[in-house]
Amino acid sequence: MGPNLPTKRPRRAAYALPTLFTSGNVFLGFVAIMQCLEGVRSGEASHYATAARALGFAVFFDGLDGLVARMTHTTSDFGRELDSLADVITFGIAPAVLAYVWGVLSVRVDDPQVYSHLTRAGYLVAFFYLLCGTVRLARFNVQTNPMPKNPGRPGQKYFVGMPIPAGAGLIAAIVYMDATPRISLAASAIWLMTVGIAGLLMVSTWRYPSFKQLNLSKPRSPLLVLLVGAVALIWYWSQPVLLIMAIAYVSSGVLTRLGGLIRRRRRSTPPAQLPEHQVG
Repeated sequence: MGPNLPTKRPRRAAYALPTLFTSGNVFLGFVAIMQCLEGVRSGEASHYATAARALGFAVFFDGLDGLVARMTHTTSDFGRELDSLADVITFGIAPAVLAYVWGVLSVRVDDPQVYSHLTRAGYLVAFFYLLCGTVRLARFNVQTNPMPKNPGRPGQKYFVGMPIPAGAGLIAAIVYMDATPRISLAASAIWLMTVGIAGLLMVSTWRYPSFKQLNLSKPRSPLLVLLVGAVALIWYWSQPVLLIMAIAYVSSGVLTRLGGLIRRRRRSTPPAQLPEHQVG
């Protein structure tokens, strides 16, 4: 084969594969929203658990559509735009609705005035999360080579700010851990703080790990063993394992940033001078 031969383009049917995963992503977000409405109507915890599971599967499909597009060499501007719009629905609107109906509307409050203030705060926090997620996606689309505020190792791929699927995964994991549609006022306040912090982390410029550089094609790769082990843990203990995984990833960016600040402060602090000793 000569070096000047044109590369073979993938068939048109191959471009439909990432679109199918993205369409499934949108469908799962729609299911999550509808299950939230069913939960408000019936008051049954099973609807909130179903909405959380739908968001969890959507996070999985979101990783697959990009992986399939890279493996089949079918990345396109249309696919990127469609994926961003799907993420706004599935990881922006759906988690915001779930956070509001589960953590605000179902709170036990006897005072109507306190409940009114709580619902207003819930509106603001849920919208704040949605707005931060939308800004995060828009920033991701316009930046070609984004650089986090705390750069990592050269050659490694990182996200600038927490990706929006991780924020949705955190909300879904917490709800899935305990989908009881009745929580206390104090728990609701902590919940709103958690959702607000998730929004702030998405628009931050802190470094978050990206798994796009992982290579699973090697037959003896240890990553395959870790992946199989993670699947087994999720299969048998899905609720605590998913919650731990979500908290660990969300906390990784915060801990990395704090560690960098501590190391920088140690470097800038001059060493203490020893007292001089005179001889004679």
